[in-house]
Amino acid sequence: MAGAVDLSALKARSEAAARQKAAPRPDGDGGDGGASPFVVDVTEQSFQADVLERSLQVPVVVDLWAEWCGPCKQLSPVLERLAEAGNGAWVLAKVDVDANPRIAQAFGVQSIPMVVAVAGGQPVDAFTGALPEPQVKQWIGALLDALRERMPAIAQAEAGAAGGEPVEEPEDPRFTAAEDALERGDYPAAEAAYQQILAAEPANEQANAALAQVRFLARAEAADPSAVARADAAPDDVDAQLAAADAEVAADRAEAAFDRLVSTVARTGGEERDRVREHLVSLFELYPADDPRVSTARRALARALF
Repeated sequence: MAGAVDLSALKARSEAAARQKAAPRPDGDGGDGGASPFVVDVTEQSFQADVLERSLQVPVVVDLWAEWCGPCKQLSPVLERLAEAGNGAWVLAKVDVDANPRIAQAFGVQSIPMVVAVAGGQPVDAFTGALPEPQVKQWIGALLDALRERMPAIAQAEAGAAGGEPVEEPEDPRFTAAEDALERGDYPAAEAAYQQILAAEPANEQANAALAQVRFLARAEAADPSAVARADAAPDDVDAQLAAADAEVAADRAEAAFDRLVSTVARTGGEERDRVREHLVSLFELYPADDPRVSTARRALARALF
């Protein structure tokens, strides 16, 4: 979830992909208490794996609802039926906004039901209200049409739904090598593997996000627990401020980390200012672009720079 940077985030991506491959078909047995693999109940703790990580393969449609919401009870069954019919071309993620207020805040929910499509870790479309089933079906169709070329797993799932032979998505050996290095704790090798992917595909969102997290994992694992106290005692020590910001992000104190580095940008100049700014931007990349803390910090950074 956007509320914390889980230091096992990249491992979670691998595990989520493995769960998705191993998930039973709708008429099978297993999953969460026998639930469909195409419909998942999401919490703040599972948001990263079940929404952000899954959205790197297929679109994830987030249904934001509440028990007391009458229109939600009309819309949710429609979405569930369509998700089943989609056969994995997209995944429905159900979020109880009362139980998971931080997710609601991240999406800027003002009324429910609200439905948000997430692809590549980013929101790409949304609607509010209990639309009739034909309109919901049309909206999902347009979403898949817009993403089909970028996400091969959509067409593969659709082929299976149409009665063709199911095609298992081949593993990309480049990502497998990076994940294997990560499992070994070999962060330099993992970083090099993701950089190699980006050299060939600069716009690869999955590799970009993974590279940012690998770099942070390496820094956080080597972080000194006393970094924050040391930085507070030496506000002009840029290295200490960078290390303290990493420690704060790892401890789920993103706002403190962002404030620290924005303040450091404001009182430095030249190459040191550039170092701090670049470090801060790299921390932004660990969170969804619409995280309100990131948006606030970006505005503060702009003021500090200009």
